Amino acid sequence: MDLRNHHHKEDKQLLQHFYDDGNNEWLGILLQRYTVLLLGLCMKYLKNEEEAKDAVQQVFLKVINELHKYKVEYFKSWLYMVAKNHCLMKLRDKGKYTQEINEKTMAAPQDTSDINLIKEKDKTLELLSIALLQLNKEQQLCVTLFYLEKKSYQQIAEHTGYSMMQVKSNIQNGKRNLKLQLARFQQNER
Repeated sequence: MDLRNHHHKEDKQLLQHFYDDGNNEWLGILLQRYTVLLLGLCMKYLKNEEEAKDAVQQVFLKVINELHKYKVEYFKSWLYMVAKNHCLMKLRDKGKYTQEINEKTMAAPQDTSDINLIKEKDKTLELLSIALLQLNKEQQLCVTLFYLEKKSYQQIAEHTGYSMMQVKSNIQNGKRNLKLQLARFQQNER
């Protein structure tokens, strides 16, 4: 079966094809879409490029081995949670996660306004990660490369094949769309 003509399909369509015939190549198309995003997410948690790359591969294996067990509606959100949980487990296994929590707890002032500020900041980071998933592929890629991987416009253009104007436009529009999405999330919480 020639899958090259299916890259334009939406996640739900590709997911349905996978559920219908069990062909892992459908998953390959889906996972390829989110590789850069997953790498950025894993870098955020693990703070090490090699560990983050390994984590992305391990998440891919987990998805391939377990997706058939679940009826997933929103692949991006599910994949995000799988990756996040994987990274947190790696940190916990290394003792970093609990150590960081203990250090924060010990060092954090007991002032409830400071604690609330920390909680709010964590919630904003969480919402920002989810909002990033809502961007189109071009904006996601450019925003991730620019802000998370600290690439220049020129480096992004070389990496993606986009023109400098496309890179600039994708970053500006992506940033604006992230702000709008965050505002929507915050509005819904009220």
